[in-house]
Amino acid sequence: MGEFKVHRVRFFNYVPSGIRCVAYNNQSNRLAVSRTDGTVEIYNLSANYFQEKFFPGHESRATEALCWAEGQRLFSAGLNGEIMEYDLQALNIKYAMDAFGGPIWSMAASPSGSQLLVGCEDGSVKLFQITPDKIQFERNFDRQKSRILSLSWHPSGTHIAAGSIDYISVFDVKSGSAVHKMIVDRQYMGVSKRKCIVWGVAFLSDGTIISVDSAGKVQFWDSATGTLVKSHLIANADVQSIAVADQEDSFVVGTAEGTVFHFQLVPVTSNSSEKQWVRTKPFQHHTHDVRTVAHSPTALISGGTDTHLVFRPLMEKVEVKNYDAALRKITFPHRCLISCSKKRQLLLFQFAHHLELWRLGSTVATGKNGDTLPLSKNADHLLHLKTKGPENIICSCISPCGSWIAYSTVSRFFLYRLNYEHDNISLKRVSKMPAFLRSALQILFSEDSTKLFVASNQGALHIVQLSGGSFKHLHAFQPQSGTVEAMCLLAVSPDGNWLAASGTSAGVHVYNVKQLKPLLFMDLLDERTLVAVERPLDDIIAQLPPPIKKKKFGT
Repeated sequence: MGEFKVHRVRFFNYVPSGIRCVAYNNQSNRLAVSRTDGTVEIYNLSANYFQEKFFPGHESRATEALCWAEGQRLFSAGLNGEIMEYDLQALNIKYAMDAFGGPIWSMAASPSGSQLLVGCEDGSVKLFQITPDKIQFERNFDRQKSRILSLSWHPSGTHIAAGSIDYISVFDVKSGSAVHKMIVDRQYMGVSKRKCIVWGVAFLSDGTIISVDSAGKVQFWDSATGTLVKSHLIANADVQSIAVADQEDSFVVGTAEGTVFHFQLVPVTSNSSEKQWVRTKPFQHHTHDVRTVAHSPTALISGGTDTHLVFRPLMEKVEVKNYDAALRKITFPHRCLISCSKKRQLLLFQFAHHLELWRLGSTVATGKNGDTLPLSKNADHLLHLKTKGPENIICSCISPCGSWIAYSTVSRFFLYRLNYEHDNISLKRVSKMPAFLRSALQILFSEDSTKLFVASNQGALHIVQLSGGSFKHLHAFQPQSGTVEAMCLLAVSPDGNWLAASGTSAGVHVYNVKQLKPLLFMDLLDERTLVAVERPLDDIIAQLPPPIKKKKFGT
């Protein structure tokens, strides 16, 4: 094996955004995560917790609530007062609708998945009907005196619980009227607080309502009589989130102290049929506020201000003690935020609203294997390229030769030509980019920097020829008719003749760049079978490069 010099890069000052809310989909075993910058991520828990989809953030979007409805439809709402639905195939926002109630603080889908509730700043609870294409406003419930901070449906779909400031309301869904109003205790450590904020509520099938509030309490209410049944003081700060298991035998809460508490429904005595809620396990995996929690069949999920997404397995629920039974803490992004120019020893760093171009440091020192060599020249910060507008950067790339930089936001695509003169660098933007290159999900240059590959959110793959300071659109590989699958992963062969692309489904498309034709499709879910496109499989394989021969080394 040859010798390599490894650069330890310590100047990429990336700071991830905090986690605001999560939503678990039990049908598909997927988790939607919203961050404070408006970014939404979707993790496939069945595929090694892989982040398979990503929706870029926006400065004007502060997402406060996420929920799944009708199986695979994802909705969000936030302080801009809009309800949005996400297109999980094209990886963009399908539409946004104003709820006309001011900022939206909470949202919940009905047990059947056909209705959507939102709680607004003006104290209104609004009911929407979910249609195949959009959502349609149905009616308002009785307006309350303060903002609606939390919502929960009864599993039967007949009643809802709404948490507000100092009280909890129970509504009849059919009439829209409030049938009970339960005043929460403002007492905290023997002192009466000015306000008590009900951060979360959960409505159980037996009529019990569980609430968490800013006084550090978890309380149990009887919805039939509107009375308090039991109260647990668990924290010296706010209890900010709650999630209940589908079987309603356990729930999890998160606090502003960074602690996650697990409650379980256990028998009062060993031979008793009577059960009670008991706090069983506290977990301290966060350093700051736990803003949101979720409860999967086998794990407790939490996220908060410290940006960490934590999966704590429930060992009694895990059937096989394998890698899935380990604690997981997702800290770093699953997307590629760094691209490299090998020829010029450059690194391009992607942030939410700007790009940074650095030249790696160098050394003339020598040493033996494993030695740390001192730098004779430090890393140079060459360029700080800031975007205009409120949209986050989706993707970016620098060419291997270091002469081109491309990046994209949701609505605009940018291409720059770089010129180097000694230690100086100049930047020139390529104007009049075609409209069909807007909203690229992935960008990649060929190894010789003469071609640019752009994957759009409409499923098309564009090939652009680069020459001097100009460009020419060569070809576009269009998706199959009736499908709009966004390609979010790209790879090109070193000789530039083959392009591989993978989309939101578990498949890989391979294209012949020289002949500008689709070559084959590999369905990774169907036992890795190959499906030929346009020509017999034997002819296609015959044109592929020969396999690399593996050498076996003796000991």
